Amino acid sequence: MVSIVSDTSTLYSPAEAKAEGFRVSPLSVTIAGETYKEYVDMDSARFVSIIKQGNIPTSSQPSVGDVSAVYEELKGEPILNIAMADGLSGTYQSAVTAANLCEGADIQVVNSRTLCGPHRYMVETAVALAKQGLSREAIMERIQPMIDTSKSYLLPSDFVYLRRGGRLSPLVSYVGQLAKLVPVMTLTEDCKQLTSAGIKRGFKQAVEQVIKLLQPDNLDSKWRIYISHAENTTLAEQARELVSKAFPDAEVQVVKLSCAFCTQGGPDCVAIQTVLL
Repeated sequence: MVSIVSDTSTLYSPAEAKAEGFRVSPLSVTIAGETYKEYVDMDSARFVSIIKQGNIPTSSQPSVGDVSAVYEELKGEPILNIAMADGLSGTYQSAVTAANLCEGADIQVVNSRTLCGPHRYMVETAVALAKQGLSREAIMERIQPMIDTSKSYLLPSDFVYLRRGGRLSPLVSYVGQLAKLVPVMTLTEDCKQLTSAGIKRGFKQAVEQVIKLLQPDNLDSKWRIYISHAENTTLAEQARELVSKAFPDAEVQVVKLSCAFCTQGGPDCVAIQTVLL
């Protein structure tokens, strides 16, 4: 049977993933001078509370050693590692490096070109297909259309995180913070960076902008929409209501972001993502 491997961009802890029949390596976060493996040493609620005390977090990909250990455990079976988007993190490169170091293992590393919600669904689908006995090639035939069509939009609540990442100028971010504007960010065409898709006056208007951008895809029962959030259930529920009304036939699922993605989007951020079922 094909063994499915990934990382905690799937929003699965290592323990949860193992219980479901696959493996994930945790990303790490550093805050207040300490480094933690997400889902292992730190949860997002505690993490966001530490951020809100004035601490600036950073995140990093799983270590090559951690990924290699997973590969070694599964050696002897074909391995398919569906990694989070190359460029948004070094996770994909760690997976490739570990594969090159693992002699005698049959490993294919795939760039999902996405993260979080859609990434989660891709891995869940791969696991289900592997349990049915499908080959690695057959699993990828099913996954590839998801990789090709997935879309992601990020609505940060704090311009500081965009400024730190160099995605907005200091002046624009300062004015935006004062005016309580909400930026709409999306992935670049190569899915390696975030880029601006507009700035709106208020969260509701930002969600409506995302809906407008998604309307050409005609999201129906063949699609799932993920609303993910960094410990902000109120905004996530507001987004869910607006999105569900706009796309009544699509399944909408709300999930909580892990520590690493609270770092990238900032506390209270909300993401809206789509994946083909």
